[in-house]
Amino acid sequence: MNNRQETPEEKRELLRQKELKKNPCGVLGDGLNRAENGNLADLVGGSGWKVTGIIIVVFIVGYVLYNLFF
Repeated sequence: MNNRQETPEEKRELLRQKELKKNPCGVLGDGLNRAENGNLADLVGGSGWKVTGIIIVVFIVGYVLYNLFF
């Protein structure tokens, strides 16, 4: 038995692989739409907490600057 805990990234990857095996054609459309629009969960899930914090700060600063000038 493996006592090592899976990380959330590993769990997501396993679920994604299981879904690909069960329904490859349905996942194709989802993948095309996701690549077209982007996905915040993939952006945040693929980065660490520091990068996530920097992205949030950039959005907040951008919003404040936008409101100051427009």
